[in-house]
This record gives sequence, structure tokens and C-alpha cells, in this order.
Amino acid sequence: MFTQISRQLLDWYQIHARNLPWRKEESAPYAVLVSEIMLQQTRVETVIPYYQRWMERFPTLESLAQASLEEVLRYWEGLGYYSRAKNLHRTAQILVQTYRGEFPQHVEHLRKLPGIGDYTAAAIASIAFGQKVAAIDGNVRRVLSRLFLISEPLSLPETQKKLKSLAVQCLPAEQVGDYNQALMDLGALICLPRSPKCLQCPLSVLCRAYQNNQQNDIPVKAKKKSLPSVIVTAAIIRKGDTVLLAKRPLGSLLGGLWEFPGGKVEHDERLPECLKREILEELGVRIEVGNHFGTYHHAYTHFKVTLHAFEAIIQDSQIPHPIEAEEIRWIPIPSLDKFPMGKIDRLIARELVERKDGHGKFMV
Repeated sequence: MFTQISRQLLDWYQIHARNLPWRKEESAPYAVLVSEIMLQQTRVETVIPYYQRWMERFPTLESLAQASLEEVLRYWEGLGYYSRAKNLHRTAQILVQTYRGEFPQHVEHLRKLPGIGDYTAAAIASIAFGQKVAAIDGNVRRVLSRLFLISEPLSLPETQKKLKSLAVQCLPAEQVGDYNQALMDLGALICLPRSPKCLQCPLSVLCRAYQNNQQNDIPVKAKKKSLPSVIVTAAIIRKGDTVLLAKRPLGSLLGGLWEFPGGKVEHDERLPECLKREILEELGVRIEVGNHFGTYHHAYTHFKVTLHAFEAIIQDSQIPHPIEAEEIRWIPIPSLDKFPMGKIDRLIARELVERKDGHGKFMV
């Protein structure tokens, strides 16, 4: 059965493989690295324009290694999970400085690089170097769980161990990179999370879930916990035609990105009071809170955020200092797009530009 799976899947892949830009690079390890890091927790259609823009600016490992982290984050902005960009940048530097620009070819060496886990290491090793290793991502887990009718939740360690064993047994003797990509494509195009297209699947005759009419019940997932909600405030502090931005510490969430300063609301704290306290703690100055600028919502992996932005001014000509931030700067509003930001702060920045009229005044 295992040989039949790989043979039929490779035949299908020759005809139906997705036309993806990183597959035009003759499986160059750098192209595989960039694409696989971008594809972590991000859909292919979202990644494609980011990948193309990235490769125009950073076409080689060396060009990425030589770039500043701030520029790297700016080109990554919008993809989220910014630790991926920082790890990718650091990996490029390590490969250039320590490996003379060459990629290690084996999984155990690739795994030692920042941000490269089991799946990404296996993808690079198999696609770029033809190593016989199984690359197991979410799509592959779904396909295998249906093929072999695995009814235990995928999150269980025993289930993951079983899936890995089955994945290794299915590997062909040759064309391992194509086979791994074929599995990914099958999961993305045919073996969908909901309403899989079983009648179009090259493996339907071998699929135990389909043969038992259980394809919609597999894979079994553990129930998700509801995400906690956090309320935060942010200050739009203006001085003439500039606004004050703070750079988040590198080790924090969204580290290295610029933001409008503020912070989390404490229990029973009113929004203006929260903002005054946060700015005093973060910048060492007292502010007057003015108009409410906007309310913004965003969901991260482990929590949801509602942010309230207010216009504010610093009292008594005090000078702010980066007590908690990595750095602060007064930025001309037309130049805000040059500074990497998280999603909410970018929305605020764009709205600031839109509200500004031709005379340098804000229409609030």
C-alpha cells in the first residue's frame, strides 16, 4: 500500500502541481527557506505577493544577511508572527558568517538554525537536497489521518508519533521532495478540512476514511479554548506635523516594531486614566488626553485585543524618554509608512495620513 500511495501521488503531482513562484527557483535552498518560513501559519495566496516582493529586495542569502532588521521587518509587515522574520534574518547571517553562504543539507544541522523546526528542516532537506525525510505539516497530517483512518486527536503525542511513522513508511525511494510537495498540494487542493473533494482524489481507493464514509469526521481535533480578551490604549502624541512613535523591545511581542505608545487597561481603570499612567511609566511624561481617535480589534494566537486610540499632548513642555521602549522618535506623518508596525498601529498610521488635509491640520 505504501508504494502505491507514493506512486499514485507522484503521478498526480506531475499534472496537478501548483504553479508557485518558489518552485521556479529550481528548488534553491534559499527559496525553499523563505517560502516555508512565510507559509508557517499563513495561507499560500497571502504569501505569494509577499514572497515576490521579498525576493526582489533580498534575492540572495547575502543580501538578506546584510540588510538591517528594521528593513527586514518592514518588508515582512502584514504577514504577522514577526519572530519568523527575525529568525529568518538571523539564520541568513549565521549561514553567511559561519557556513560561508552554504546551507547544511541534513535535518539535524538545519534544525539548529533559528526558527527552523522539524517540518521546515525536512522541507529544505528533501526539496532542495533530495534527502529522504518526511516533511509533516498540517496538510500532511490531515491527509495521512484520513488515509489510515486515525480517530485519535492529532494533538496527542501518541497520534503524532503514529503519523510520523506512517509518513516515513510512505516515502518513495526517489523524488522525495516532489512527493512531500505533492502531499502538501493534495491537502491544499483536494483533501480539504471541510468538504474534501474525494471524487477527484488520486488516493480515494486507498483512503480508509473515504471507504468508510468518515472523511468529514477525520481528523479529530481537540476542542479549542476561547481566547481571552485584552483592552489597551494608545496615544497619538503630536508635535507640529510629527507624531511620537516608540520601538518595542526586541524580546517582547512584536519586538522591533514601532507603535503608538500606550498599554493595557487594569481592572476597573478608565481609558484616559490608563493612558496617562502608561505614558508616564513608558515615557516619563504627563499627558492631557484629548479626542478619541478610533477603536481597533485584532486577534493574536493566544488572545484578542481591543485598542482605543486617543489624541494627546505632553504637559508643560516635558521631554519624553524611552524608559520601557527600545527607542522613541518624532516622525513626520507622511513618513510613517517607512517604519515597520503591527497591524493595529499601521491602521492608525494610515488613518492619520488620510485625516490630514493639505494645510497640515487634522480633521477630527
